[in-house]
Amino acid sequence: MVPLEEQLKRLKRRAVDIIPESDLIKKLERALRTQKPLRVKLGVDPTSPDIHIAIGVVLQKLRDFQDCGHTAVLIVGDFTARIGDPSGRSAQRKMLSKAEIEENMQRYQEQALKILDPHRLEVRYNSEWLEGMSFDKLLELASKYTVAAMLEREDFAKRFQANVPISLVEFLYPLAQAYDSVAIQADVELGGEDQRFNLLIGRAIQERYGQEPQVCFIAAPVLEGIDGVKKMSKSFGNYVGVTDPPNEMFGKLMSIPDALIERYVTFMTDLNWEEIKRLHPKEQKQRLAHAIVTRYYDEATADAALAEFERVFARKERPTEVQKIYLDKSVLKPNGTVWIVELIAPLAKSRSEAKRLIEQGAVELDSVKITRTDQDVPFRDGLLVKVGKHTFAELHIQ
Repeated sequence: MVPLEEQLKRLKRRAVDIIPESDLIKKLERALRTQKPLRVKLGVDPTSPDIHIAIGVVLQKLRDFQDCGHTAVLIVGDFTARIGDPSGRSAQRKMLSKAEIEENMQRYQEQALKILDPHRLEVRYNSEWLEGMSFDKLLELASKYTVAAMLEREDFAKRFQANVPISLVEFLYPLAQAYDSVAIQADVELGGEDQRFNLLIGRAIQERYGQEPQVCFIAAPVLEGIDGVKKMSKSFGNYVGVTDPPNEMFGKLMSIPDALIERYVTFMTDLNWEEIKRLHPKEQKQRLAHAIVTRYYDEATADAALAEFERVFARKERPTEVQKIYLDKSVLKPNGTVWIVELIAPLAKSRSEAKRLIEQGAVELDSVKITRTDQDVPFRDGLLVKVGKHTFAELHIQ
């Protein structure tokens, strides 16, 4: 194992909070003395097949524990996902089916292994201990926490005061997540700031089951998405996925508001902000984007993504690789034109969204901005369409 001082330096870097830090030090000292690695838990709710780079911050901290010689225990919440984590929710969440959960699991694990060391990793599914739990065991678990304590949680309190329904199932979610810590005898549990309440319940429930309480390690704040407004989430469309193509990843990060640069540099990279802050915002974003692409791919790929960004967005040249889209010949009018909405529809969710994108000035044909939805445009094979900041397509008729 890595010496104590070095472990603490590595683990505390970028950490938001450690509850309590004194317990972490005692656990690390004991692990060094006995040469028995700590069991460091991270729960993953497989409600989406994709992991974004804000979740990657917590996974990277889990990797830090691995690199210090400890065991990462990744809990795939296949059972608790049927309930749905109510954290930050203003209403009940739809329960997922077993089939939906299973569909997402494999992808989650594949992406997590872009960050984690498979040799110091234990993957567990909480259905192992929760699915077969008898009713008397469930009652025993429920008896170890009070409704009053549950209502101290901010989102529950707001819903209670607003007379918005809270189901008993939602109260069971943090208890079930806490029981995961009991089942795997977690020494430390990692999570983002939005998981603080759940992690603390885990600490309390372990103690009530006669176990030494886990250390609650808040590894990341709630990080805004690339819009700079809402929490990073696929549902808000403001995320950067860890498996996004490198050029797309680089381009998305170059589009973030200047106000986000410091937070992203601090929590998502090993760059020194004191050095970076002296640069122009464009250079700051380039260093940021290069560091993140390097983390999820490699340095040569990041160099190529930087060169491609400069070529396409600074020098306005055609992208090296462009997806090809084939339109049905029925869209071509006798005079060789196509209604602009028909051209954009394959790059939008619907015709209405295609119209909205055009009206917002988010569409270019061969570098010429199009803003009217009532026009027909001359078509040629290989016409280059740009939608939004980063989506390019080459159009053909089949």
